[in-house]
Amino acid sequence: MQRGGLLLPVIGLVAFAAIPGGNSAVAIAALAAALGYVIALLLAMAVVHRSTMTLAAAAAEVASGVPTSVGDPKRFGLLAPVAGQIADIGVALESAIEAATTDKLTRVANRPTLLAHLFAEIERVARYNRPLSIAFVDIDHFKAVNDNHGHEIGDRILRGVADVFREHTRGSDLVGRYGGEEFVLVLPETTVDEATAVAEKLRLMVLKQRFTAGSGELGVSVSIGVAGGLGPSLRVDQLLRDADAAMYAAKSLGRNQTYVFAETDDDSARIASAPISADGRARAAEVGELARQAAEATIAAVVSPLPHYRGKPSSLIAAIAVRMATKMELPPAEVERIRVASLLHDIGKIAVPEQILEKPAPLTQDEWSVVVQHPRIGQVIIDQVAAVKDAGSIILHHHERFSGHGYPYGLRGGDIPLGARIVAIADAYDAMVHDRPYRRAVSHDEAIAEIRRHATAQFDPELVTLFCDLFADEPPAPDPSLMLTPPEPIRARQMEHPEHHAASA
Repeated sequence: MQRGGLLLPVIGLVAFAAIPGGNSAVAIAALAAALGYVIALLLAMAVVHRSTMTLAAAAAEVASGVPTSVGDPKRFGLLAPVAGQIADIGVALESAIEAATTDKLTRVANRPTLLAHLFAEIERVARYNRPLSIAFVDIDHFKAVNDNHGHEIGDRILRGVADVFREHTRGSDLVGRYGGEEFVLVLPETTVDEATAVAEKLRLMVLKQRFTAGSGELGVSVSIGVAGGLGPSLRVDQLLRDADAAMYAAKSLGRNQTYVFAETDDDSARIASAPISADGRARAAEVGELARQAAEATIAAVVSPLPHYRGKPSSLIAAIAVRMATKMELPPAEVERIRVASLLHDIGKIAVPEQILEKPAPLTQDEWSVVVQHPRIGQVIIDQVAAVKDAGSIILHHHERFSGHGYPYGLRGGDIPLGARIVAIADAYDAMVHDRPYRRAVSHDEAIAEIRRHATAQFDPELVTLFCDLFADEPPAPDPSLMLTPPEPIRARQMEHPEHHAASA
């Protein structure tokens, strides 16, 4: 075809020369037709060249292992069969890569992909001296779920938990299945404190999930260990080991909580875990409960007599917080944690000078900088008392604002732990209905209106609605039974001589 197109103008020129007198209309017409054909042919060749280059580039990407799309193969004309084959290879390659990098059941990254990503992140943060944290997550009592409800229900729970993590983390975060019922979250540009807040948010989200199991519903909880650091100090194996150790600490402390890894002060060797009997576990739980009560009472006994301490436990705040948490049908362990935190939320004010706490005039910038430290100081105090340590994150964040303009970290919305959002409302109500050095108390109705006015800006609007539903018509009443009290002596004696208790029963 190309030879025929080039021959036509030659024939036209010969005809033009052969016709005497220059009567060359036929030759000119032939020449014009030939030139038009050549131009069309050249354009067609240009189109074919572009298509060829496009397909060549796509083929090169596929050959290098990068899935690509060429669009509708028909647009390549005569090269459509080649385009179709490249498209089919690209789809097959994409499926192969997904199968190789994604956990088939949960649709999150599989373990090799997770580890490769973590190695890459470690190299990046070491190069730029940036923060990185990970969260090691384990579904509590998962073996019992499989044993009692079957593996189909277990698989459904695995997918549901993975969905919660994937849907409520950032695009820059990576969620991966580490093995069995364990997941790891890689959180770049995230400090340990920030990662703890994220882990707490996810823990509560999982706690609220319900999974169909036969004719009923089933809920699960997770234990989370958090570890992290800055830049060159991080190593993949050590980071995973630390987060894993923190997760096991969370499980050993009762499960359904977040625990942050901390270095020990000695070089003690690891002690292998060993199973304990059901009776032994029950005895341990009862002793632990008595120890927790004693720890609470000791804290109260230490801080309450201090003359300038304004963070004394309030049975009104505790009553409001517990009523709201119970109405939300939170698990008993979470309600208890909120109760303890509501009573100790202002314990950090023990470090704030009396002249600042009692000052009737507006605070200076320096004075305010002292006041805003009290949530962090409170967490430091609670972190020293293992029995009530799980209330620390609520105490730390009870002055955060829903809009993100609170302190100490400026957390926003659902990033603020639920318990802290509940205590914030209870604390604000209690502060408004009691006299303070800088203002007089207001009425119940005025306090309700003020809390409503600050919904969304300061308080969680859904929790404000719950608070008003519970208390708008009738003011909340203090409940002394919720206060921190030491264990009953008789119970302690029964634990000391359990055989006497059994005989009397």
